[in-house]
Amino acid sequence: MNICVFCSSSNAIPEHYFDEAVKLGTLIGENHHAIVYGGATVGLMHTVAEAARQAGATSLGIIPESIHNRRLSSPHDHEQIITPNMRDRKYLMRKRSDAFIALPGGFGTLEEILEVITLKQLQYHRKAIVFINTEGFFDSLFTQFERAYRESFSKEDYKSTYFIASNSEEAMNYIHNYQYTELTTKWFDVPGPARF
Repeated sequence: MNICVFCSSSNAIPEHYFDEAVKLGTLIGENHHAIVYGGATVGLMHTVAEAARQAGATSLGIIPESIHNRRLSSPHDHEQIITPNMRDRKYLMRKRSDAFIALPGGFGTLEEILEVITLKQLQYHRKAIVFINTEGFFDSLFTQFERAYRESFSKEDYKSTYFIASNSEEAMNYIHNYQYTELTTKWFDVPGPARF
């Protein structure tokens, strides 16, 4: 299985986030999976991929040309793809992956994981999506999700599109036992004319 990991490219974050990235990468390798990731030599990206490789995983790094040109792309990947832009990078990460995991990260990580949730909601794919909520990192995001459900911006049954894990073991267990849940249409009723 190709497991895509979205995560931080910052080296300045607290050490416990790196510890969890090592655990996840190790589990990916030990369970004979491959890792698909952003291809950089910084932050959790580098840590999770290196741990996965050391545990026996093959790694696919997909990195945009602008970041590659800054000499931030990993020389250790079994396969490297350099894309002309971020849009193509995200497309290939989705296409080449069988499941998605988000470790803590910044705006890019949030964009990536929310996009795969949106595409699953619209039934473009049926793949597992997991947040690893290290030290409650994503708690505020989940509070926002709850408000969206409560105020009917999103259907509450769309909670089934993703899973919240407290650690890497829970995340991998979910992926190994994942079964797709059939989704209803995104809309609460058939869209009518716009209100003015």
